[in-house]
Amino acid sequence: MNVWFYVISTSVVFVFSGLLAMAGLGAAFLFVPFFYYMGLPLSEATPIALLLNVVSLFMAAVNYGRARLINFRMGIPIMLAAVISAPLGARLTPYVARDVLLALFAAFLVFAGFMMLFYSPQPRQKPLISWVEVGVGIGIGIVAGFLGGLLGVGGGNFILPVLAWMGLDPKIAAGTTAMIVVFSSFSGFLGHVSLGGLEPRFLAIMALAAGAGSLVGSYWMKTRLSSQQLKRIIGVLLWLIALKMVFDLIF
Repeated sequence: MNVWFYVISTSVVFVFSGLLAMAGLGAAFLFVPFFYYMGLPLSEATPIALLLNVVSLFMAAVNYGRARLINFRMGIPIMLAAVISAPLGARLTPYVARDVLLALFAAFLVFAGFMMLFYSPQPRQKPLISWVEVGVGIGIGIVAGFLGGLLGVGGGNFILPVLAWMGLDPKIAAGTTAMIVVFSSFSGFLGHVSLGGLEPRFLAIMALAAGAGSLVGSYWMKTRLSSQQLKRIIGVLLWLIALKMVFDLIF
């Protein structure tokens, strides 16, 4: 890894950690293809992205917690389900062919881009907590955790709309998602790190950049969020990355 690799990587991690922290999602689904196209194998790009999710969203979750934008009653059952299933996806990664992983990741990016471009949460007037909704939340936690561990994406794109459907205010849904994804990403990272092959110095530098970017992004989230234009830009970017991956798989 040369100096320019570090400079470019640090800049990208800082910027996108900040932008995605504003939505409580984390930027792992951007970091995996970024590091992959920068020359890192998927076996290294995936755990690095998960660790950066942990760092950036931990900083964001602390800010959201101080502002009382986390609903622990809804978030904890989903978090526990995701934490249990994330290592299973992580341990499966080495046994899945590279092209299959890329195809799965491209499909996830298409879905995430669609959510960014077209999904507008419509929370209920009064949040409802029932055993059915808790069961649905736990099911989503299991799926999000497994895919997060397998692909290194955290799973926030699946969790956030479910929390909005369950009746949370959009900002509280974002804060609660951030809290959940911190733990599910860390669980997935532990599943990957046991396989080895990561460079501690690079991890430390990227983690510092992610934490700094997240602090800036979550501050703006609390004070002057205007997310529609941001979501459109990120949605188009995700589709362009997915298109690039599909092109590489076919040609």
